Amino acid sequence: MIAHLLCILLYNFNTFVILNVYSKLTMFCTTNTLPMDLLLKQGSLKQEVESFCYQIVSESNDQKVGILQSEDEQLQPSVSKKSEGELSRVKFMSNSSKITTFSKKPKRRKYDESYLSFGFTYFGNRDAPHAQCVLCKKILSNSSLAPSKLRRHLETKHAAYKDKDISFFKQHLDSPENNKPPTPKIVNTDNESATEASYNVSYHIALSGEAHTIGELLIKPCAKDVVMRMFDEQYSKKIDAVQLSNSTVARRIKDLAADIEEELVCRLKICDGFSLQLDESADVSGLAVLLVFVRYRFNKSIEEDLLLCESLQSNATGEEIFNCINSFMQKHEIEWEKCVDVCSDASRAMDGKIAEAVTLIKYVAPESTSSHCLLYRHALAVKIMPASLKNVLDQAVQIINYIKARPHQSRLLKILCEEMGAQHTALLLNTEVRWLSRGKVLVRLFELRRELLVFMDSAFRLSDCLTNSSWLLRLAYLADIFTKLNEVNLSMQGKNVTVFTVFDKMSSLLRKLEFWASSVEEENFDCFPTLSDFLTEINSTVDKDICSAIVQHLRGLRSTLLKYFPVTNDNNTWVRNPFTVTVKPVSLVARDYESLIDLTSDSQVKQNFSELSLNDFWSSLIQEYPSIARRAVRVLLPFATMHLCETGFSYYAATKTKYRKRLDAAPHMRIRLSNITPNIKRICDKKTQKHCSH
Repeated sequence: MIAHLLCILLYNFNTFVILNVYSKLTMFCTTNTLPMDLLLKQGSLKQEVESFCYQIVSESNDQKVGILQSEDEQLQPSVSKKSEGELSRVKFMSNSSKITTFSKKPKRRKYDESYLSFGFTYFGNRDAPHAQCVLCKKILSNSSLAPSKLRRHLETKHAAYKDKDISFFKQHLDSPENNKPPTPKIVNTDNESATEASYNVSYHIALSGEAHTIGELLIKPCAKDVVMRMFDEQYSKKIDAVQLSNSTVARRIKDLAADIEEELVCRLKICDGFSLQLDESADVSGLAVLLVFVRYRFNKSIEEDLLLCESLQSNATGEEIFNCINSFMQKHEIEWEKCVDVCSDASRAMDGKIAEAVTLIKYVAPESTSSHCLLYRHALAVKIMPASLKNVLDQAVQIINYIKARPHQSRLLKILCEEMGAQHTALLLNTEVRWLSRGKVLVRLFELRRELLVFMDSAFRLSDCLTNSSWLLRLAYLADIFTKLNEVNLSMQGKNVTVFTVFDKMSSLLRKLEFWASSVEEENFDCFPTLSDFLTEINSTVDKDICSAIVQHLRGLRSTLLKYFPVTNDNNTWVRNPFTVTVKPVSLVARDYESLIDLTSDSQVKQNFSELSLNDFWSSLIQEYPSIARRAVRVLLPFATMHLCETGFSYYAATKTKYRKRLDAAPHMRIRLSNITPNIKRICDKKTQKHCSH
């Protein structure tokens, strides 16, 4: 039997395969300890032997071998005619089902004209067509060319047309719109979709400032759980294809930041001008970090974006800061001549690294001006006050620090405030870097004065201040005036704040200070709510010494603000409101003034002025009135405050923490502090490998 089997294999396989089969078949017979003929005579072992032989042949070659034979048939292998007589005597007996493996051609359905009665025509090759619905243009596979399947599509998808005759569908098929070739629908592959999803998730991770590992440790498991609960496990498994490892997210964030930077550089190259805002600070790892923001006109608005976030490796001098900015400009071929202004926290009278950097920038950009942040001017102005009020402020800070510097004292105060039913349970910390919250700090201290009087130890030297009405009157005034000053300061912060906005706020504050001083001279304290309520509570009046100190402080504050914000003859008032101009401004030439007259005579432009912001109004007129609009935009470009740099350093400190000291935070800052949205589709199209390893 073995010899007969090898004879058959000789004509279909090579010698190596035959030897392999012979050795394995011999081992099979030896294991059963019976001759091959006896094994074949036993019906229980015939099937086993036959299956084993076929398995050996299948494992030895990838060719499909067909063994098809019955008890009355001879095996008919495709061999040469010389061996037909010998092979006809070989019979492969089996009483069970025959083992057959052969390549079977798939069944191809033909299209019939009667299928048009179901609303279907054919698409593609006539011999193996696809079914296409004449109503929705949906293309079905060749296996769907069956009346039952076509009827089901018509009744489920187009129930309103199920009773129509074939003439209706024929007319619909012959219409001009249906004669157009169908546009193939292009869909992303799984790898492309997974890559785009990876970039989207990485973009949100960068916006949130979270660690890169959150993608693989939290976001992906949560996404899988949501999909599994809302859909099924099959869709949940596709989430595994999204690459969110630590290194992959870091690489994605760099790609996103590079795309944003490329878009920003293109915008700066085509804009008419830009202004800069720069500042330097140290991060948690001791590196000197430079932030530079840029303001420019793009389309019909004025945009603000992060130009540069760079760590200074060596000396953080003014020359080093300038070289860092200048190398960025030269690398991307941005012209310094377009720079119109540089805003910083260094005044003209100050000597320092920022002031030196501004001087070097003005050297390479001769037409550029420099400005001192108006928020810093305001902060410097409000520090001056009479000695009596300054002593009260210092003592209030000492009381607060006595509690806040001792955690045990803070916990005990919280328990006491809860037992007494106080509105608050803790004091607020006062520091120089948090000067914007000084009003809230003093108001909180004044509101908890009763609880502090019970809590304070008599041994503490400042405990008597809480029982002194004169001291409390001064504290109430300081709480009110600093609250008002902080509100004015906060109103000058934000994006797209212009110099006109800041000077309008300061003009309003100067008028209020004069009004408050005159009201206090008349012993009218309604403009200071905390002080007024306390006077009503104790049923008393303010001493003349306190009134004179308050008036002195208000008038001194007004004179100091006038020093830092001098009133000048502004020749650019036509930018703030061009419709009030009746005489040619000095800063305009005759041609520009004529264009301004045409602009103010346009009723549609006047309506837009009342609906749009000042920046958007002048930016929208570039096409229609290019000359005068560009001059106006140039006036609006300079930064008024350092708000963006201060906000940027806050984001930087929250992103690069003590647990992530080795992080390169520049790409994260590019994403978080920019108004440009990265083009993820463009990034993915540039990648040759859609599914990178992770």
